[in-house]
Amino acid sequence: MAEPTIDARVSPLTHLHERMRAATVTGGRGVALTEWPFVTMVNLRVDPDAEAADRIGKTLGAPLPRECGHTTASGPHTIVWLGPDEWLVLSQAESAVVTAELKGALGSDPGSVVDVSANRTTLELSGPAARQVLEKGCPLDLHPRVFGPGRAVSTTVGPVAVLLWQVDEAPTYRLLPRSSFADYLARWLLDAMSEYRGPEIP
Repeated sequence: MAEPTIDARVSPLTHLHERMRAATVTGGRGVALTEWPFVTMVNLRVDPDAEAADRIGKTLGAPLPRECGHTTASGPHTIVWLGPDEWLVLSQAESAVVTAELKGALGSDPGSVVDVSANRTTLELSGPAARQVLEKGCPLDLHPRVFGPGRAVSTTVGPVAVLLWQVDEAPTYRLLPRSSFADYLARWLLDAMSEYRGPEIP
């Protein structure tokens, strides 16, 4: 009988998981920070007007977004616009499967499909006070009239470059930093969250 496969991967923030749980604030000023490790991430480059772009959209079940800051989603896949001919595919499916399917859809057309899953991790910041926490160190206007669910842009939070994606109106945000900066960003966010444990100062 074959030995069971053991997943030996260790996420960049395993050592902070308990601290993140302990930092959760509930109530009207609530905010929580968690890590979503090992999300499949595939960088895609292709001419958006090429037939390959249509084939890729059909493979993913959603068209490639054409505007800055926009995302499209279908099933386990979310496609984030990074540039006029560049996207990041986020998926719950296995990275090898997603990469193989995208390479098959690209075929011999110019472009590239690169698995970058190990390059970043994902932090999720959620709760009524999540936007206020981000506003302490993000230069973007995050007001709902400007930035809402389905928007994703490259920006900074504190000194760390991230891909910032608003998932829903709760609000819930997902921040994708480089793995080497994840510890710094998580600690920055935990510090920014700490004031919400106390009463609001009028």
